[in-house]
Amino acid sequence: MLIFPIVFSSCIPHRDIVYLQNKEAATDSIPVITEKQTPYRVQINDILNIRVRGLDQSNLTIFNPVGDENLDADREERAYFDGFTVDLHGEIRIPILGKIGVLGYTTEEIEKMIEDKLLKEQFKETANIFVSVKLTGLRYTTSGEVGKPGTNILYQERVNVFQAIANSGEIPVTGNKKNVKIIRQYPQGQKIHSIDLTDVKVMESPYYYIQPNDIIYVEPLKQKTWGTGTTGVQTLGTIITALSLVTTTVLLINRI
Repeated sequence: MLIFPIVFSSCIPHRDIVYLQNKEAATDSIPVITEKQTPYRVQINDILNIRVRGLDQSNLTIFNPVGDENLDADREERAYFDGFTVDLHGEIRIPILGKIGVLGYTTEEIEKMIEDKLLKEQFKETANIFVSVKLTGLRYTTSGEVGKPGTNILYQERVNVFQAIANSGEIPVTGNKKNVKIIRQYPQGQKIHSIDLTDVKVMESPYYYIQPNDIIYVEPLKQKTWGTGTTGVQTLGTIITALSLVTTTVLLINRI
């Protein structure tokens, strides 16, 4: 009779593997969720892609990479060499303009900053200067119980945690979806945040959308360390196999 408690305790419950459950209501209908996303503020070691446009483009070539027209080729490598890396002092170095402090600013604020500096020091209003600043891809790392651990880069403005994990091979049944860790970079250091992917309210979390250099860690469920299986059938099969082995061993010993 002890087999049944072992079977039920070692298999993984359905509620632990289903995403986005409405845990506060009796029905399965998903309520309207208000997403919360704060503007990303540039950190040290970020790489910025800066483009300057104007009526006379020939006067602006010094501000733009030579390979601008072939941006899709070897995108990651080109972004590294042609982009502007934020140094340890929170600054980038732009031709003619020199060093500009960008740490803690949004890309929109940096665009305005560079545009104002160009109009003040190099060009007139009639030049119709237009500055575009983007992050050179959203780089993040997944580790732990995911299909393909490692570092990935997505060339999108917004990436939520489900998209990031799906791009990393998904979380297997043995991964703890209720306590996914987000390790995030801040000017003062790193912080660890936890989110529950089985709760629909995760979409209201400020950590639902990932940020550059985030580390997503999925810890294994305790059932994995037991090695008895992830479902009741697997667990029962493991127990029966173990009991058969013990019985066979005892019978062989008694025959000796």
